[in-house]
Amino acid sequence: MPINYYIFLSLALFSIGIVGVLTRRNAIIIFMCIELMLNAVNLMLVAFSKMHYNAALLAGDTATIAGTDGQLFVFFIMVVAAAEVSVGLAIIVMMYRNIHSVDVNFLNRLKH
Repeated sequence: MPINYYIFLSLALFSIGIVGVLTRRNAIIIFMCIELMLNAVNLMLVAFSKMHYNAALLAGDTATIAGTDGQLFVFFIMVVAAAEVSVGLAIIVMMYRNIHSVDVNFLNRLKH
């Protein structure tokens, strides 16, 4: 499959995530849109990693490990995202316990 399809899909997912973060007020929806943006980046890393691997195979290098760097980065991004999910959900649960809402606009009123 051509790399253009992966680029288009990743761009669409990332755009949906940005629009969701900028337009939504629910903290859980914003959190899900951030995860969607991270997954779009992961898709691009794996697609370019595969493209780099195929280019190395076409060049005649049969014992190559080219293309594994992107997949390694995706693994580390997923580990960091898992930690982010645990901390973020804990913050959202504590926010709901204290103010009985997950509306992020309500947090602006807590400053004063």
